[in-house]
Amino acid sequence: MESLTLDTLQNLRVEFQSDEKNIIAQNIVTKTDPQLACVNRSIYEKNYNHVFTHKITDEGKPVSNQKASGRCWLFAALNAMRIPFMKDLNVEEFEFSHGFLFFYDKIERANFFLNKIVEICEKDPNVEPSGRLLSYLLKEPLADGGQWGMGCSIIEKYGVIPKKCFPETFSSESSYRMNNMLTSKLRQFSKNIITMSKKGTAKEDILKEIDGYMKIIYRIIAICLSIPPESFVWEYYDKSKNYKKIGPITPLEFYQKYVKPLWNVSEHICLVSDPRPENPIGKAYTVDYLGNTIGGLPIIYNNQSIDTLLSISAKSIKDGSAVWCGLDVRIQLFIPTL
Repeated sequence: MESLTLDTLQNLRVEFQSDEKNIIAQNIVTKTDPQLACVNRSIYEKNYNHVFTHKITDEGKPVSNQKASGRCWLFAALNAMRIPFMKDLNVEEFEFSHGFLFFYDKIERANFFLNKIVEICEKDPNVEPSGRLLSYLLKEPLADGGQWGMGCSIIEKYGVIPKKCFPETFSSESSYRMNNMLTSKLRQFSKNIITMSKKGTAKEDILKEIDGYMKIIYRIIAICLSIPPESFVWEYYDKSKNYKKIGPITPLEFYQKYVKPLWNVSEHICLVSDPRPENPIGKAYTVDYLGNTIGGLPIIYNNQSIDTLLSISAKSIKDGSAVWCGLDVRIQLFIPTL
């Protein structure tokens, strides 16, 4: 191992400054966004075209906005769900409540996490928070993001509700502060569970402690997100300006009666494309400790080739059915407009 010498730095400086392209790039990038400076204008113009041979004709209005939260997976699911629902009820605009599912996802996910800590301690009573597994889980125990099966679990358990009957709150649209509080509490509770486990505390007693922890978690979430109604009445006008009314009805009854016959979340599966040779095509995969609901649907991915995913997505769009899609877009994401 060699230290970086002053002579080496001087050589690097001279080599850099001897190339005019470096100087031009430096002059530009010190005055603007590096990503913006690297955009190839000809490629940008060629690809900046949102005209497609096939599209979902009635996408649904208004355009949904997750704002400063990580609820893209819930928004995508509810956007796909509302298309046949709006068509069936003949309404011009409609949104399902994202805050409703967000509330129950947070509650369920906290309970799921604490019970998984108990499970880990059962497997290894001497487990340390500094270990690789717990360090990873404790880093972000209650993130906003989720997977298809997680959405299915809370929809099948709690139902859905119109957004007008349970609107957004500050913390549903900007979840950072709430998540910080919840993360702090879950780390504290996890430490207590690990300590109790090392002392040989009976599992039944640990689970009783979790009941107390969940009261605190519920209070924080209820203060930040409000509490969804147990039942509701939804009044609306259809496209012909006819007055309509649904309810009183529970969110679960609403889903089962008005939504599920049109778009049953449990009839859909999640396909992925993992081309690594150790993960064969056609096999089902899951991720340890990923989920949000104890006793809910397992998180299952069916591994297929990227060509299969593209083909199925195209067929779905041609059939008029929206595709729930998760992509690693940040790598090549370009936001500024030239």
